[in-house]
Amino acid sequence: MKKLLISLFLTACFIQLNAQIQWRNDRTGVYNETGLMKSWPADGPEMLWHFDGLGRGFSSVSIDGERLFVTGETDDKGYLYVLGMDGKLQHKLEYGREFVNSHPGARSTVIPDGGKLYLVSGMMELFCYETHSLKLLWQKNFAIDFGAENTMHGWNGMPLIVDEKLIVAPGGKNHNVVALNKTTGELIWSSEGMGVMSGYGTPIYISDQQTPLVVIMMSDYILGLDVSNGQMLWSYPRTNRWREHPITPLYSNNMLLCTSSYDTGALMLRLTDGGKTVSKVWEVNELTHQTGHVVKLGDYVYGAGEKMYWYCVDWHTGKIMYQDRTLAVGNIIAADGMLYCYSERGEIALVNPNPQKFEIVSKFPVTLGTETHWAHPVIYQGIMYVRHGDSLMAYKIIQ
Repeated sequence: MKKLLISLFLTACFIQLNAQIQWRNDRTGVYNETGLMKSWPADGPEMLWHFDGLGRGFSSVSIDGERLFVTGETDDKGYLYVLGMDGKLQHKLEYGREFVNSHPGARSTVIPDGGKLYLVSGMMELFCYETHSLKLLWQKNFAIDFGAENTMHGWNGMPLIVDEKLIVAPGGKNHNVVALNKTTGELIWSSEGMGVMSGYGTPIYISDQQTPLVVIMMSDYILGLDVSNGQMLWSYPRTNRWREHPITPLYSNNMLLCTSSYDTGALMLRLTDGGKTVSKVWEVNELTHQTGHVVKLGDYVYGAGEKMYWYCVDWHTGKIMYQDRTLAVGNIIAADGMLYCYSERGEIALVNPNPQKFEIVSKFPVTLGTETHWAHPVIYQGIMYVRHGDSLMAYKIIQ
């Protein structure tokens, strides 16, 4: 029995040490951390290190358990940076041109998986690298290979990996959403969808339905596709004046929350018939978003919208519990029962998830970095990683 307990403990440690942190952890924005500080010193948590020289960009950090990955743009070129857990640079790789028109900089977060790295440039090029050597294994160009057009603000959507499939939504008329073999890049299936452009966001996988499916917000529709073959199960009209939906959909127990920008608001759908159909539950036009995203804790959703306030809304009914302008709006993640709100003015607030009021416990300013505060923080093994343009900072937030 003692040997079994030791074996289980070592296995758990190995899994923890080799956990992979991708886009907003598992795309929900909720990190599986415990033992974190419930308040911070007046001048903020201890900064362990910072790395400067990333160039322009809003992509978040991803982690494979041994290394940190982040991208940046300098002089129109995109670079992949690989850092050790101590913040020391291990590799820097130029991967090609980056988007430098509206809001220049690297966008899409790197996806580590099974010894490989996947990244998409703002110019719609998908790259697959071997993690250690950074050898290019294969690449795709969404315009050339799938007949896609870029969005007004440059490509941003992260790939989704389901088993051997790497799923992206180029938005071509014939190849609207595609599944590629993640090892070879070969096409597994292609869906025509509704033939509309990409919506700037990233797909999610819903596994607990009779028909497991991929959900993606395109420029004018929300799509539900059978993950096994790409067959479109359903579509739901959803658009705005720029035809962009940067917020990742949020799913829980048959309910699917799709929030959007430019006064389009939040839409809650219910999956029915084993995932083959959907119906509207509620809609609140006031809850509009651009880059901040939302998190769900218990029966409530927390986030910040274009109307310049933080809010809490009842997950089941759409009832707005509060609206608050104490902190400038920004993005949000959660861990260990607390909210972490990173404002566009460069303040990070630790917030108690009280559905009755926006309850700030502690906050501190981000003093390093350049340009906009848009990259989403990441929490891993008691450390919060904050990217502000040219700089990446590591803060100790464990008790």
